[in-house]
Amino acid sequence: MIVSASRRTDIPAFYAKWFLNRLRAGFCEVRNPFNPRISTRVSLAPEDVDAFVFWTRYARPFERVLPVLDSAGYPYYFLFTVTNYGRELEPHMPPLEARISSLRRLSERLGPQRVVWRYDPVLVSRRYGFRFHLQQFEKIARALAGAADTAIVSLVDYYRKTKRNLAPLNDTFDEHPERRPDFGEFVTSLAGIARRYGMRIQSCAEEVDLRPYGVTPGKCIDDARLRRVFGIEVDGRKDPHQRPACGCVVSRDIGAYNSCPYGCRYCYATADAAAALRFLRNHDPEAPYLG
Repeated sequence: MIVSASRRTDIPAFYAKWFLNRLRAGFCEVRNPFNPRISTRVSLAPEDVDAFVFWTRYARPFERVLPVLDSAGYPYYFLFTVTNYGRELEPHMPPLEARISSLRRLSERLGPQRVVWRYDPVLVSRRYGFRFHLQQFEKIARALAGAADTAIVSLVDYYRKTKRNLAPLNDTFDEHPERRPDFGEFVTSLAGIARRYGMRIQSCAEEVDLRPYGVTPGKCIDDARLRRVFGIEVDGRKDPHQRPACGCVVSRDIGAYNSCPYGCRYCYATADAAAALRFLRNHDPEAPYLG
């Protein structure tokens, strides 16, 4: 079993103490997001976990957990999102320099094959056009050169909650940037920047075929990476619980929706930023479930 921690929230940034407690207990409980009165026990014992995949935007609070993972022999790697939209879209994000430093510290400890950079989502608007993304992507790629071997990109998905959270902004958002005549040139340029700084570039759950522009479909929960880095074989079936275009293999997510207090306006996992802040305030790190 691969344990995903977590697509739904940033466990390394906000819930490191809870995760460490659950590691020591050997299990956690995961509430059903549609019926919180129902929960499932997930074993975190070393003999039951093939690998952990951690999703984060800032891992410094999680550094104290790494020696425990290492001493128990768990294979693990990080999916580390670094974008730079600013306070309007990412109101509670640590400064860019701190996030880059956090990623580089992880890479120095684990190696670049165990830290994957996600430039995700790519949100296109009047204010955040292709030129903005090329400038930011290159700025971040230059800062991360040698620290990550892969960059993952994907276009934002406009869920109902996403549209609602973006509506108050004084901007015009393009739900179909792939229809623009310069879209292919834009993606080709992203691929060229990634290669220039020593990274492969892949897409994430992208329905638009980016292969003609040098971007191959990728897997965030990646059996090939686990095989290459750790020499382990895991179930390579596509996860049926993810979107049709998602290539990730089967995993068990232990996070909770509406629990990430970053407040990113494009986030699919948090419908209400105020509710996420309340979740964090009321969170009990001794509880078997996240919240």
